[in-house]
Amino acid sequence: MRNSGRTDGGGITVFRLVTTAREGAGMPEIGDAVPAEAKLKTRPERPDLFFEEEDLQYEEEILRNPFSVKCWFRYIEFKQSASQAVLNLLYERALKELPGSYKLWYHYLKARRAQVKRRCVTDPAYEDVNNCHERALVFMHKMPRLWLDYCQFLMEQGRITRTRRTFDRALRALPITQHSRIWPLYLRFVRSHPLPETAVRVYRRFLKLSPESAEEYIEYLRSIDRLDEAAQRLATVVNDERFVSKEGKSNYQLWHELCDLISQNPDKVQSLNVGAIIRGGLTRFTDQLGKLWCSLADYYIRSGHFEKARDVYEEAIQTVMTVRDFTQVFDSYAQFEESMIAAKMETTSELGREEEDDVDLELRLARFEQLISRRPLLLNSVLLRQNPHHVHEWHKRVALHQGRPREVINTYTEAVQTVDPFKATGKPHTLWVAFAKFYEDNGQLDDARTILEKATKVNFKQVEDLASVWCEYGEMELRHDNYDQALRLLRKATALPARRAEYFDGSEPVQNRVYKSLKVWSMLADLEESLGTFQSTKAVYERILDLRIATPQIVINYAMFLEEHSYFEESFKAYERGISLFKWPNVSDIWSTYLTKFIARYGGRKLERARDLFEQALDGCPPKYAKTLYLLYARLEEEWGLARHAMAVYERATRAVEPSQQHEMFNIYIKRAAEIYGVTHTRSIYQKAIEVLSDEHAREMCLRFADMECKLGEIDRARAIYSFCSQICDPRTTGTFWQTWKDFEIRHGNEDTIREMLRIRRSVQATYNTQVNFMASQMLKVYSNATGTVSDLAPGQSGMDDMKLLEHRAEQLAAEAERDQPSRSQGKILFVRSDASRSELAELAQQANPEEIEIGEEEEEEEDLQPNGEWGGPPARQPWPWLGRLLTSPLPFPRGVVGAAERAGHRLWEPQGRLMPIALNKFFMFVLLSAAGFYANTCEHTQFWLSGEGSV
Repeated sequence: MRNSGRTDGGGITVFRLVTTAREGAGMPEIGDAVPAEAKLKTRPERPDLFFEEEDLQYEEEILRNPFSVKCWFRYIEFKQSASQAVLNLLYERALKELPGSYKLWYHYLKARRAQVKRRCVTDPAYEDVNNCHERALVFMHKMPRLWLDYCQFLMEQGRITRTRRTFDRALRALPITQHSRIWPLYLRFVRSHPLPETAVRVYRRFLKLSPESAEEYIEYLRSIDRLDEAAQRLATVVNDERFVSKEGKSNYQLWHELCDLISQNPDKVQSLNVGAIIRGGLTRFTDQLGKLWCSLADYYIRSGHFEKARDVYEEAIQTVMTVRDFTQVFDSYAQFEESMIAAKMETTSELGREEEDDVDLELRLARFEQLISRRPLLLNSVLLRQNPHHVHEWHKRVALHQGRPREVINTYTEAVQTVDPFKATGKPHTLWVAFAKFYEDNGQLDDARTILEKATKVNFKQVEDLASVWCEYGEMELRHDNYDQALRLLRKATALPARRAEYFDGSEPVQNRVYKSLKVWSMLADLEESLGTFQSTKAVYERILDLRIATPQIVINYAMFLEEHSYFEESFKAYERGISLFKWPNVSDIWSTYLTKFIARYGGRKLERARDLFEQALDGCPPKYAKTLYLLYARLEEEWGLARHAMAVYERATRAVEPSQQHEMFNIYIKRAAEIYGVTHTRSIYQKAIEVLSDEHAREMCLRFADMECKLGEIDRARAIYSFCSQICDPRTTGTFWQTWKDFEIRHGNEDTIREMLRIRRSVQATYNTQVNFMASQMLKVYSNATGTVSDLAPGQSGMDDMKLLEHRAEQLAAEAERDQPSRSQGKILFVRSDASRSELAELAQQANPEEIEIGEEEEEEEDLQPNGEWGGPPARQPWPWLGRLLTSPLPFPRGVVGAAERAGHRLWEPQGRLMPIALNKFFMFVLLSAAGFYANTCEHTQFWLSGEGSV
């Protein structure tokens, strides 16, 4: 390339390039750079392209590196703001130097397409761009991207034939590995135009490369209504086991689509044998028979072959195996018959009624009614096809044939021939029994005997089935007064076989094991008692015992039978044989009956023997069954033996029975002891009951014990009992006990006893309220508007600190204690108050009471006394042994705390400020000491008494 330039007046060098175009090919030819004057002299005048001095560096770089793509692209990027002609010229210059650069061609073609994007497709510029693409494909024919862009550009121009040929050229030019990039656009192109023949041919070519895309082709064929070829393709896909659906459909789903397609369009699908295809599916897809049968019938219905459709439905309902398939087929069948009736009625109403039409309509109605009436029987047939050994379904089938003897007999015959006893669901012997009962009800007794005789030879799975057959056989003879025949049958059934076998030996037939069936032996024993002799009946029972198949009831029946015939000792031996056969708890009924009968027979004449029997029965007797035997034993001793023996039996019973029965047993024990020895003898029993029973029952016993002592005038004993019982009575839950004690003290006590009762109540409550959190929750419970803070416990006193708050609470407790004290008004005196002074009362308290109950320990009584003897503890034992040690210690208390304690109802030592020995719970003691503020000296004493040495 030659450059010529000149310098203008402004000092800027201007270069001018003159280009010429190749006229025939439409491809511009890049000429040499020559002076403009020379060009103007030799060629027609053409617009010159001028570029500024900034382009010089790019031109020089191109001159140095004409084959560098980067240089050209830097130049092109710099000229992006230039006109289209300048930019196109620059691309052409670059491509002339580098015609094999894909990058240059790609950007050049992209720029050329963008230039004509908003123009009309008839604009000649489109043809220039097409020519550029053709030139590019001369060099870039292996580049699928350029082919795709060119084809897309042609599609936008609407040039169908040229586009199709271009797609074909692309497929021929590109390797087969890159065809997958061309085909999606090609298929979209042929689908976008109403050219079905062209599209079909294109799709056929495409399927040779990608057969797994057959579903797409089939869908297109269905969209253009070419269903015959679609059905052929779909049948090919279904028969290809290696085919994998792109849409994730299973082979059955594809088969179902094929069935719907060929059955719903019989007039358009002519090349396939529809019946053979669907029947092939019936053998292949056995879990979807209902839909396939309905598709086959629908094909014949749409084809107008109604009788063939009806035959298909009948065949379907006779062969389906599931209730779901049967329901689908039957509903479709019924709908078909209804539509046929409706169509006939509509035709008759439009064309007029004739005699033949009436006959045809009546025939269709009768056919429909018969179909509906057959439904239960057809459904039963389906269930029996599922499981032909289902006994209950056979019975239901017989019930459906009720009133038709021939069908009933045929059904029973088929049932007993079909059902395998080892595979049967249910009891197979009931079919034989019901078959014989049918003949018996119809007066054919010989036929019934024949049926039962055959039943006794059937190899049933269980011995119980054969035993039931023999029993039913015997009962049938009894119903017809054939008593001897019934006895002979049962004797035959229980006869020893030639080869003996164990009852549960499954390897032997049931006929060799039925001789050990208790059911047959029980019926034979009943018949022998009613119809046989004493010896034959006894022999039957003895045989049952020898075979060791007896039950406790059989043993009892045998003994009762012997007793009825006055064989008492024999009956007792039968009981003893039964006892040797069984263990607890099965032997319970035998022992009860045996002992009852023995006592009724001999009474007190064989007392020692009876005692031995009771001891044998009680040896190893579970606690659950001991109560009845002990009561029977005690009644024997009361009536025929010694009272002390009876009491000993009752005492043993209270230990031997279950814990849930001990309370009731103690009640019986106390009642009998009171009747025999008097109420005073029950004191030890009450004490034993209180020790053994649970808290709830022990509380009840204490109340009864105290009530008895009160009736006997033993007030001190009753008070001691109440005091003892208070240790297990939480005042929060056992208010009845405390109210009973309070009523007792009001009737029989005085002011001091009531005060002592209240003191014990507070002490017991303190023992149950040992947690500070619980006490705090109780305080919060008093004030319903508490918010959980300490200051909220005393409404209106939010400015008080914690110590003042506790003192305030102590004052409230003192007020409550004062309210609990009985009134001293003259008109409401509920007890007698002594006029003696306190010192006199102390002297009386120190005097010995000969009738006083000694409950507490001497050491505890000494701890309860003051040094000067002014005050004595309660007669009951103190439950707080740490209290005596605490109250005798010299702990100084401030006057404010003493005053608060006095207001709370506690007695303190006024001169020295020392506490009197009273029962304070540990929590309240800690509160008082903390309120006093003794965090130095006093806390040491408190820590001692609240530690393991001083506390409980």
